[in-house]
Amino acid sequence: MSDTNKTDDAVTPQQASPSSDRDVLLKVEGLQKHFPIKKGILQRQVGAVKAVDGIDFEVRKGETLGVVGESGCGKSTMGRVITRLQDPTGGQVTFEGQDITHLSTAKMRPLRRDIQMIFQDPYGSLNPRHTIGSIVSAPFRLQGVEPEGGVKKEVQRLLELVGLSPEHYNRYPHEFSGGQRQRIGIARALALKPKLVVADEPVSALDVSIQAQVVNLMDDLQEELGLTYVIIAHDLSVVRHVSDRVAVMYLGKIVELADSSKLYETPMHPYTKALMSAVPVPDPGRRGQKSERILLRGDVPSPIAPPPGCRFHTRCWKATEICRTTEPQLLELRPGQRVACHHPENFADQAPQDTVLLSAAKEASELVGEAVLEDAGKTPAPEAEAEAGTGAVEETTAPEAKTATEAAATEEPADEQGDQI
Repeated sequence: MSDTNKTDDAVTPQQASPSSDRDVLLKVEGLQKHFPIKKGILQRQVGAVKAVDGIDFEVRKGETLGVVGESGCGKSTMGRVITRLQDPTGGQVTFEGQDITHLSTAKMRPLRRDIQMIFQDPYGSLNPRHTIGSIVSAPFRLQGVEPEGGVKKEVQRLLELVGLSPEHYNRYPHEFSGGQRQRIGIARALALKPKLVVADEPVSALDVSIQAQVVNLMDDLQEELGLTYVIIAHDLSVVRHVSDRVAVMYLGKIVELADSSKLYETPMHPYTKALMSAVPVPDPGRRGQKSERILLRGDVPSPIAPPPGCRFHTRCWKATEICRTTEPQLLELRPGQRVACHHPENFADQAPQDTVLLSAAKEASELVGEAVLEDAGKTPAPEAEAEAGTGAVEETTAPEAKTATEAAATEEPADEQGDQI
């Protein structure tokens, strides 16, 4: 299924009419998940890991929402919280108009038929003491469902559906490879034909050829069963193929939420642009050509003590003073595209008072040599001085530009693949 077709069918919350609120399957408001840090004999809490720190989004019936970001940004935690495998610290989760934020285990049990999850680790998600038949048939047994033709026949059909042999019914998990175990997990998640499936890295453990088969299988099942997906992944190509909309997370926050085509064609957040620059282009004709790769310098800040203001400003080449002091809100700057940034890409800056520093930082990021970077940091760009208008602004912002550019010139490049994907 092409991403163009999926995008055309997508309906964003901003474009929807009030009557279309009935189509909202999952609604998340201000979701937080903090893991306490305790020390001492009395185990007093001295801090918290803010894995998810206030996110808002909606998922409509029949659509696919992709979630991307660096490792440790809170994607998997978010998936576990919205499926209520973990209790949220704050915020609200609404499924089909029902608030499930604080439902007990007993009250959540009937909803498990409609909310399923494909786990990231295919080795830890399967019980090694149970056969594959027992694992895949567990949802039928726990929910008291008797499929037509019997449980065994239905399980064998599911195994064949995900590319395994029905003869694997009596085998154990240790007899399968990682990719085969992941397909077993997919079969178990789809057994009861749920309405919402949260897939945490569903194809990361599979070979490239098998990835295409599983992705196409999930697309076919979505059309056949009317499934709704929240797919968490690192592979941006897979996310682009299967998603109607994409949410980009950074350090527990959603920094950009947009239609798939708009996000990949015109990313507006600097972090999104850096992620997109890391996607390899499978074109043999470009071999040997230098690609426009954005290297993010420095490490991801600790979620225990995230930086004030915009959380990306410590690694952003467009950071200004307002980025260090004021947290940007997730606003709709274009139809179907919401961004949390003071200086979005391909859009008018929302902080014109920092134009001098912004222009100097942008000019320095486009240069290559370290000596040139230092010179650019000492002398603000002429167009930046013209935009500033007053000498007072120039005096206050030029030292900031010097500090930012000199720091960028002296820092060692971070690991490209680890920081980008």
